[in-house]
This record gives sequence, C-alpha cells and structure tokens, in this order.
Amino acid sequence: MLYPMTFKPILKKIIWGGSDICPFKGITPVEEGIGESWELSHVEGNYSIVDNGDLEGKSLDELIRTYGKQLLGEKVMDQFGSTFPLLIKFIDARDDLSIQVHPNDELAMKRHNSFGKTEMWYVINAAEGAGLYSGFSQQIDAEEYVKRVGDNTIMDVLQRYEVSPGDVFFLPAGRVHAIGAGCFIAEIQQTSNITYRIYDYDRKDANGNGRELHTELAKDAIDYTMSPDYRTHYKAHTNATVELANCKYFTTNLLDLDTMMVRDFSELDSFVVYICMEGKASIRDNKGNEIFVHQGQTVLIPADTEVVTISPAPNAKFMETYIG
Repeated sequence: MLYPMTFKPILKKIIWGGSDICPFKGITPVEEGIGESWELSHVEGNYSIVDNGDLEGKSLDELIRTYGKQLLGEKVMDQFGSTFPLLIKFIDARDDLSIQVHPNDELAMKRHNSFGKTEMWYVINAAEGAGLYSGFSQQIDAEEYVKRVGDNTIMDVLQRYEVSPGDVFFLPAGRVHAIGAGCFIAEIQQTSNITYRIYDYDRKDANGNGRELHTELAKDAIDYTMSPDYRTHYKAHTNATVELANCKYFTTNLLDLDTMMVRDFSELDSFVVYICMEGKASIRDNKGNEIFVHQGQTVLIPADTEVVTISPAPNAKFMETYIG
C-alpha cells in the first residue's frame, strides 16, 4: 500500500553554494558550500530514495516501475510517460548564478530528446539588497542579444528585482533569468537538466578560463517578448489555498495554516507534493497513514490517495504542487 513518502535529500556542493540549507532542513553537522538540495528528483543519476515506511530504500524510479499510475496518476502518465515530471529543489546562492535560459519542450526534444524546463521560484529568505533577474527591461531581438553578449552589455537590458521572503516568480521556458547572491529559494521545475548559459559576468577560473557560454543555442531558445512585470502577485491568506502558479506542467498553491485543513483529491488523478516551508504538521491520508513533517521536508502523496488532512502544530506553511 502506498503512503505519504519523504526522501533523502541529494545535497549538491557547488562553488556558489552557501550555508543555509542544512540549518533550514535541520541537518547536522552543517555543511558549507551546499548550493542545492534536490528534494524530489527523477533525473538520471540522481534518483530520490524513500526515507520512511515500508518502502524505505527504494528509489523513485523503482516506485514508478512498480506502481505506475497508482503513484503518478493515469492522466499524468498519459502526458509524461513513466517520468516523474517535476524536480523539487532548495537553492542557496552565496554568489550570483550565471544568466541562463531553458528551452521549451519542442526545442529540447529536437536537440536533446528531453523535456524543456518551465519553473517557478518561491523566495524563502533573502539577504538585504539581494535580488534576481527575470526577463528583459527593454525590447531586444536575437541579433542585439548576440551583440550584447559579445560586448558584455547584456546585463544592461535584464530586469532585476530586489526580493523578500514570500516573493514568487514564474519562469516559462524561454525566459532569461538568474538567481542573485543572498537568495535562498524553493524551486519547482520540469524534470530537465538542460540549461543554456548566456553570461557569467566575465568570471575566470583558477587557470584564467571563462566558463562555456551557449550563445547560439540560447539565441533560438529565448522568448524576446517583453512583459511589464515578471513578478507573480498574490494575496496571502491564512487557512486558505492561495494559487501561486497554474500551467500545464504544474499547479502550485500556498497553504499557511494555524488550524486543520482537509484536502479532497479524489477527482485530481495526480500525485501531490507538499514542501514544508515553515513550522511542523501531521499529514494523514484516507487509508489511515500519518506522517509528521517539519520545515525543510518534502512529502510525496501518491495519486491513489483521495483525502489528506493536514494538522499544523501549532502552525505550518506549505507549498502544494500537483499536475492539473
């Protein structure tokens, strides 16, 4: 019988990584330089491993092969096959990440036989003055983009946002973006590891070499459409489901709870992921399974679960994500 599952985090030491992920997740001893924690992953070579209950030690890949639509949902398997379609991460940037873009499904399939990458960010914490880049600040075309990368002026036409906890950015494939130093972020993205690096601030490694740029690949992947505001605006409410993102790849809600909430998923036909952003809670399903979770944990609710009851202790904040 399937039940709510937690997974062992896959911690990534990265040159730009900070020291916030371990304390946030309650991991001791604290490791320095952890840039990412892959919370739920079906990226080859980085399969998540179950951390609780009878299926402890099984990989997400094994679960999908054994349980299929019971775990994922029939509709989800029709759309994405036997791939878990989302990658859930925490990201802690001590330094600026490179400016990058991800291809859409069509281009990624043609070039890499892969899904594209649409994603979203939720800012958990931010140092004073910390910011990120999303989209263009003025209209340019592919020709001007190539020229600006060549003469190091691409930053002049990118939209920078100073950020605070709770800020949300939806990043469809094709949108130029980068996380800035001092940002601690939860990221929900399509299962894809394809990134085109546009600009790396002309940084050099110990041998004086710059990192590889994917100028030509990125040129055709970028969506040059201008938007007046790339930030997601929402009104926070306690004990309500507040929608943060809704696209064909995922729907994400924010649940800020100080009292019990019942979620009915009997008509959903999709798995549900809960990312605990603050506090503690118990999550109980209609089969009698119960799991206690705390800040920094991610829980996978199988698609064959009909009802979930969340009881905060005394309060908890979750991001809730599913397909549909």
